[in-house]
Amino acid sequence: MQKIEVSGIKKAYRRKKVLKGVSFSAQAGSCIGILGSNGSGKSTLLSVLAGVRRADGGSFLCDGTDLLRRPGVIPKVLGYVPQGDPLMEELDAWDNLRMWYDKKTLQNSLAGGALRLLGVGEFLKTPVHRMSGGMKKRLSIGCAVVSNPGILLLDEPSAALDPVCKENIRAYLEVYKKEGGILLMVTHDAQDLELCDECYILKDGVLHPYQYDGDFHRLAGILRTED
Repeated sequence: MQKIEVSGIKKAYRRKKVLKGVSFSAQAGSCIGILGSNGSGKSTLLSVLAGVRRADGGSFLCDGTDLLRRPGVIPKVLGYVPQGDPLMEELDAWDNLRMWYDKKTLQNSLAGGALRLLGVGEFLKTPVHRMSGGMKKRLSIGCAVVSNPGILLLDEPSAALDPVCKENIRAYLEVYKKEGGILLMVTHDAQDLELCDECYILKDGVLHPYQYDGDFHRLAGILRTED
């Protein structure tokens, strides 16, 4: 995968226009950070790109293929981790992973792949309903990258996590970028922003470039004025 191009994405709920023409592009090995106040449409944007919600207009080109018009291709090239963990609460980590991985691929990933980097092997026999938020998030990411997707969409991956879990996730995402993956991340976490090559603020349904300079208090002030 070399490049993605998102152009003119629109989405409305009845008369409320949430996305009014979102556009951006990203190269292999890069991370795009999406910022914005509550209700600005950040999660809606990710769900549209992931094929969970239907766009009202626009295109999402991946090496020239419009994924919005070929939704069957999306699971092969894109992983998506929403805010809510898409896990089976009554199952343990191993059984959740077996819903996505064949046994050989699962064992290889635990031995030296994404699941090892994420530290999932530490809690394979823990039922989801007994997991911490960090365990659930790491497991959710592990499920999302089963097909080694070239694009990974993350909605608040570090929200309310302890420092150790954040470090596990960050270490994996750094490797993912180095291996040529494209990250699109909705976040309010300063450490996450350090991974981003470009940042945008979603306001009034469109993206506005934002140069994050390490001053998180300044950014928080900007986002508060938009609420």
